Amino acid sequence: MMKRTPVKDLLAAKETLGKVMLKGWVRTKRDSKTFSFVEINDGSCLGNLQIIADEGIKGYELIKKISTGAAVWATGEMVASPGKGQTWEIKADEIGLYGEAPSDFPLQKKGHTKEFLREIAHLRPRTNLFGATFRIRSRLAYAVHQFFQESGFHYIHTPIVTASDCEGAGELFRVSTLDASNPPIDKEKKTADFSKDFFGKQAYLTVSGQLEVETFATALSKVYTFGPTFRAENSNTPRHAAEFWMIEPEIAFAEIDENMDIAEAFVKHLVKDTLTHSKEDLSIFAKFVDKTLMQKLDNIVSSDFERLEYKKAIEILQNSNKDFEYKAAYGEDLQTEHERYLTEEHFKKPVFVYNWPKKIKPFYMKSNADGETVAAMDLLVPGIGELIGGSQREDELELLLKNLEEHQIPAEEYYWYTDLRKYGSVPHSGFGLGFERMIMLVTGHTNIRDVIPFPRTPKNCEF
Repeated sequence: MMKRTPVKDLLAAKETLGKVMLKGWVRTKRDSKTFSFVEINDGSCLGNLQIIADEGIKGYELIKKISTGAAVWATGEMVASPGKGQTWEIKADEIGLYGEAPSDFPLQKKGHTKEFLREIAHLRPRTNLFGATFRIRSRLAYAVHQFFQESGFHYIHTPIVTASDCEGAGELFRVSTLDASNPPIDKEKKTADFSKDFFGKQAYLTVSGQLEVETFATALSKVYTFGPTFRAENSNTPRHAAEFWMIEPEIAFAEIDENMDIAEAFVKHLVKDTLTHSKEDLSIFAKFVDKTLMQKLDNIVSSDFERLEYKKAIEILQNSNKDFEYKAAYGEDLQTEHERYLTEEHFKKPVFVYNWPKKIKPFYMKSNADGETVAAMDLLVPGIGELIGGSQREDELELLLKNLEEHQIPAEEYYWYTDLRKYGSVPHSGFGLGFERMIMLVTGHTNIRDVIPFPRTPKNCEF
């Protein structure tokens, strides 16, 4: 059997490739008395390729079994197409059928809601919209590694199972081999005896690789981790999922200004890469999801991101005369409506908000000289709100120990983390970017469930 040529390569050809073989899934089929038109898509690109199957070719008796959704193959001559919107088609000399798709195949040629497609997440990649979504996701993952590798960073695999809670919020999934219906009991504490558990202590799925990757920043200078993270946060919102992917660089000898420089360059790199390498896939989002998408992406690439102190951001919000559902107040976190006002209406471009009140930020952030704020920064972008959260890390041992105490976190459990400040401490900074939010930004999707293959949300763990 001949080697298969992807549809993407066939459509991009400048001249005929002669006799070829293609394989894929049927999008549509039209029959006449003596021939059939069969449109094939193999997932390599957004476009389909048409096969003309004349009566009498080898395998033509299978045509009646071939319908939308079926998996087929064909060989034939690649010829110029007289039809509009397509350059090439295949004049088949043989057609074959791998797998039929009966009439109850859910993805017939008609419109489907995203809500319906989430219910058949195992089939939705076969649609144009979701095929494009996950090709873009794949390309963006490559672009993430490209940016950091070309910038001298080292890729670190931080643990999925951990005993630490980076954020200190307690929204953790426990990992245990104890019998949930009859666990061993600690008689003194009258709770489950986790000393009998697999790790001899309580263990969890990671909420962040930051603390662990900091250990490598103090040895290799510029590092990053990119992997799955988990939050047992009972939030059924379009922006939250229980399982998602995070990109977390950490840079030794870098203070907050350099941290923001790298974050801005990183986001621009990802957007530029999408505009360059995923142009065809982006077209479906610009046409059907957000007609202003391309202008938004061009604006991100061409803008100098605003840098705004938290205190000033609160003043702008309070003086905006905007009827927010939640009033902006100093000492409180920003709500999505506040973030979007700053980026979409006031500045009309991405905005870094930095120097946040210490009391609403985690223990590891660097205290500023005023004693009231920390060197934290959030990057807010139009259409999404918060895309990045980061900070300069507290590098003074005494201050870090004090922070742990104020947050009621046992210092002895973080001995390895405090050791970094004990032995050759340096200023260092880093940030976390939620990969799914980045995909939402470049596609215009407004629900995180549509940019991750199999969403994990409260009361939902299918597949």
